[in-house]
Amino acid sequence: MSLPTRIDRPGEENGSSAQTFGEGLRESMYRYEDYYFFSPDETTSNRLAAVYDASDRAWTRKIEEWDQHLAPNGRVIEMLSENTLFAVLAGHILSGGRGCMTSYESFLPIVSSQLDQHLKFLKQSSEFDWRNDVHALNILSTSCWQRQDHNGYTHQNPALISSLLSKPSNLVNCFFPVDDVAAAATWDYMNQTKNVVNLTTFNKNEQPRWIDINHARYQLQDGHGCSVFQFASDDEPDVIVAAIGDIPTNEALEGIKLAKAEVPELRVRFIGIAALSYAAIGTTNNKLSSRDFDKLFTLDKPIVVNFHGYQETIRSILSHYANPMRLSIHGYEDQGSTTSPLDELARNHCSRYDIAADILERSGNYGYTNKFEAQIVENAHCARLTGLDK
Repeated sequence: MSLPTRIDRPGEENGSSAQTFGEGLRESMYRYEDYYFFSPDETTSNRLAAVYDASDRAWTRKIEEWDQHLAPNGRVIEMLSENTLFAVLAGHILSGGRGCMTSYESFLPIVSSQLDQHLKFLKQSSEFDWRNDVHALNILSTSCWQRQDHNGYTHQNPALISSLLSKPSNLVNCFFPVDDVAAAATWDYMNQTKNVVNLTTFNKNEQPRWIDINHARYQLQDGHGCSVFQFASDDEPDVIVAAIGDIPTNEALEGIKLAKAEVPELRVRFIGIAALSYAAIGTTNNKLSSRDFDKLFTLDKPIVVNFHGYQETIRSILSHYANPMRLSIHGYEDQGSTTSPLDELARNHCSRYDIAADILERSGNYGYTNKFEAQIVENAHCARLTGLDK
């Protein structure tokens, strides 16, 4: 995959993070004979089918002429049981092998208790010098709650993010690549780590491309998990806007545009957050310091946040850095239906209209909330009638 080193028009081109991860899986399969990929039954629907270029699915029964990607020696393990797949993956990792698992975001909490046990083993094994390092246990979480147009409320559950980020053992990285380029940087980072669990969350449909590969790598290294998006930022801002996740970023950036259309003199700084770990922005071994947070987020400006997961999860992290009174958090509120994408976001108060209204309110520009609420109601009416956003 050719990765851009410069983005001239951020947001005007689209890319697929899922396709990037599929290509990464394919290369890992080619490179390592002990690399296994575990998936319930959604490899193709989750846009990860590039892995089949390197390996078929494991299958020991009769293969019919109409079957595809089946072989007795396949290293793609598909079974409709997250519990079984995780158990085999964990055993493979602890035996010195390499591997990755994927599933729908709403189904991954099924393995939460098993993940707890794996993390407990990693924590205790670190206390003994004779224990060898083990490769990271990598999980790709996709088919996320914001894009469940056909499945609806039953397929919405970002709870694994909250569960993993609550572990004080500090052995978990949660990644939120903003686009396909960031996905490539994230994949490389995940596969370099050891003795940790990496959970990466992304939507399987195409999303706007915002940053180049150098910026994406900076976020995970020198940026300590985050960075300013200069194309969407002003000097001496009135308000800070931060986003964690691909769709939350798109909505936040659109919200900034809407707010500035109403108040052109408004000054905003946009910060993209790519990684979270226990009680911190950044990764387990590369956390953002309070001093660097203050440089990015200022000492006193209001902070509007759009987060992929539950609000309290990110609130608890950011409260380590800033006075909670500065924070206005948007995220999943456990509201859903089989509806349009924008209506789904609005039901959880993290659509572009919600962000725009909050930016203006928090920056002291009052009187615009009713206008944006009317647009939300109008879009909801259109979604009910047509199934589409206005």
